[in-house]
Amino acid sequence: MAEETISFKEMCAQFDVTPRTLRYYEYIELLSPIREGRSRFYTSREVARMKLILRGRRFGFSLEEIRQWLLMYEQQGTQAQNKVWVEGATAKLEELQVQHEELQRTIDELKALRDQVAASL
Repeated sequence: MAEETISFKEMCAQFDVTPRTLRYYEYIELLSPIREGRSRFYTSREVARMKLILRGRRFGFSLEEIRQWLLMYEQQGTQAQNKVWVEGATAKLEELQVQHEELQRTIDELKALRDQVAASL
C-alpha cells in the first residue's frame, strides 16, 4: 500500500507557511518532496521534518543547525541527534535567559522613566 501524501498547497495550509518558504526549505535540502511533473507531494516523513524545522525556528535555532540535526538523524540515528539537540538546547536556554534579563532591565527602566515623567505632569 502506498504511503499517504499531501499536496504542496495542503502543506502550506497545514503549517501556515508561504509557498516561497516551502520551496526555500526544499532548495536548501531540508525537505525532499515527491515530484510528479511540476507537482510536489509530501509524505509523513516530510511532515515530521517540517514540524521539527518550525519548532527549531520558533526556539531561535538557525536553519543550518536544524539541517545538521536532520542530517545527523539520517546518518547516526535518534540517539546521536538527541544528544546534540540537548547540548544545543542548553546553550540556547542560556542565551535566552541572558536576553530575558536584559529585556527585564529595559522594561524596568522604561517603567521608571514613564512614572517619573507622569509624576511631573
